[in-house]
Amino acid sequence: MMRCVSGMRPTGALHLGNYFGALQSFIALERQYESLFFIADIHALTTHYADKDSLVERSRNLLLDWLIAGLDPTQCTIFKQSDIVEHTELALYLGMITPLSWLERVPTYKEVREESDRDLSTYGFLGYPVLMTADILLYQATVVPVGEDQLAHLEIAREIIRRVNHTYRTSLPEPQAYKTEIPKLMGLDGRKMSKSYDNAIYLRDTPDILEKKVRSMTTDTKRVKRTDAGNPKECHLFPYHELFSSSAQCSEICEGCTKAQLGCVDCKKILYTSMLKFFQPIYERVDLWNKKDILDDILAEGAVKAKPLAESTMHIIRQAMGLNE
Repeated sequence: MMRCVSGMRPTGALHLGNYFGALQSFIALERQYESLFFIADIHALTTHYADKDSLVERSRNLLLDWLIAGLDPTQCTIFKQSDIVEHTELALYLGMITPLSWLERVPTYKEVREESDRDLSTYGFLGYPVLMTADILLYQATVVPVGEDQLAHLEIAREIIRRVNHTYRTSLPEPQAYKTEIPKLMGLDGRKMSKSYDNAIYLRDTPDILEKKVRSMTTDTKRVKRTDAGNPKECHLFPYHELFSSSAQCSEICEGCTKAQLGCVDCKKILYTSMLKFFQPIYERVDLWNKKDILDDILAEGAVKAKPLAESTMHIIRQAMGLNE
């Protein structure tokens, strides 16, 4: 059976950018493939290694965000990366055969180091793609959901797996990309939606907070007065309408904006109503899933299901590398 594997780092609450960029694909794929989704708490240490006090709680919160968004633990396996020790063991073995030059050419390596206010001159941060490859290979994934900006990371994983197969005469699968269409969804201020910019709409924002954020959103900056004709293509609000409002509403909004018949305030009121319909099932699931025991049980049960798959792959790897008789 085709197997899908992916994970997310527990670095904070999930926002709409995270939902449409990755989580929506998780939900779509869980019924199409044998799917395993993990809380990448070890990966979180590559950049947030000093934030250990809140890591367990952040992991629970990430799981809660997955569940309220609609991920179904009865349809997929959900677990915490650190609960399966084979992740780090395999990453160590893969590090023995991965050329340093491959890691240094990762497009985001220098970029993230330069932009971050943290000290990322560490072995763990440089070796991030090796650990990612271990995550994928450990469950012999055939499909990995990725956005366009993540294709380079997946290609390195494929190269490392190819090197394993060539060096040790194994036939482990090279994962294929399941490309996710990520909508152009900017933050409240028109920049990329990001926790660090404080411009995000989070999955657990209450109706009051959601309304306040929608009211504050940047619109077409060239439309100075209510009587000025607007341009939906220049407005950061309109992509939200394309996601949350009906096609009929989008047509009416587009016409009203370009003819100066609809003001930005009214446009935001329509958007808030449309977004509230999207958020309503999420609000209802919060009460259902927001219980520590339930969250811990899901992770424990997921680890039990994932462990045999990991052990099976490690048996192949150890034997191929001459570590087992």
